[in-house]
Amino acid sequence: MLEILVTIPVEQRHRQYLEDTAAQIIGSGGAHFVYRAQKDVDQEMVEKADIILGNVKPEYLKYAAGLRLLQLDSAGAAPYTVPGVMPPSVKLANATGAYGLAISEYMLGASLMLIKKLHLYERNMHAHVWKDEGKVNSIADSVTLVVGLGDIGGQFAQKMHLMGSHVIGIRRNMAQKPDYLEELYQLDALDALLGRADIVACTLPGTPQTEGLFCRERLEKMKKGAILLNVGRGSLIPTMDLCDALHSGRLGGAAIDVTEQEPLEPDSPLWDAPNLLITPHVAGKYHMQQILESVVEIAAYNLKAILTDGNIKNEVDFQTGYRKFTEPAEK
Repeated sequence: MLEILVTIPVEQRHRQYLEDTAAQIIGSGGAHFVYRAQKDVDQEMVEKADIILGNVKPEYLKYAAGLRLLQLDSAGAAPYTVPGVMPPSVKLANATGAYGLAISEYMLGASLMLIKKLHLYERNMHAHVWKDEGKVNSIADSVTLVVGLGDIGGQFAQKMHLMGSHVIGIRRNMAQKPDYLEELYQLDALDALLGRADIVACTLPGTPQTEGLFCRERLEKMKKGAILLNVGRGSLIPTMDLCDALHSGRLGGAAIDVTEQEPLEPDSPLWDAPNLLITPHVAGKYHMQQILESVVEIAAYNLKAILTDGNIKNEVDFQTGYRKFTEPAEK
């Protein structure tokens, strides 16, 4: 009997859906489903599992000799691609496609808040101060640079395009330019593009290649007064480099849902940096019901795929840490 461990916070109807998916292939009673919150999973549960749907502690996986599929409920997979973490031959898939709507809307909201200085008016409201904060900018006729054009970056780029921004995209693999981009480049063009953008949005995963990507030198190449968004990983932007760029006025503002250290320490200088919006890695997660529905759909698809020797959706490349690139063009 197959042992299937589920750490996705499923509802009863989702449980039935997953169990029915397995039963259609291996028959009723062919699989034993174990549902646990991630925090309640121990190493023995992981080592007994043939299939895991949801994240578990990476250190539990080394001796999971019978594991065939680890379907993450996160888009990021970096901790699981470290050599030696996963047993050989295990298929690893992420949840790309589940978070684009929620996180791109977060990015749009943060952009508008900073551009229109709403964060300053909120501060004044709490201080009971009636004060005009001066001129503001517009998304229309702005230039937006999106670094990382997966599901999240692609959906944000589409939204900015519809609002009248000139959108430039950077992606790892060159492909046909989608209609919502005016220009498309690869990462080696980043330095040349930074000085043109009013808004720079980072949606890249944390990999050795992206660590410290937006260091002091690159922040200094950005257009004075530009806004920086980071919903990828905190390792992309060194903390003190970001603080200095905000205090100096090089950046007009920033919004970060991720930080180098999480949770952010109470004495971090980020808390007092001007024109900075900080949220505690909540742009995605399960704060929108749509995310849970999408994650369950991906999990059910890959459960069926692994049981029928089919192609896995969102399979992660252990060499790059990214989803394997198979699409001929950006979706």
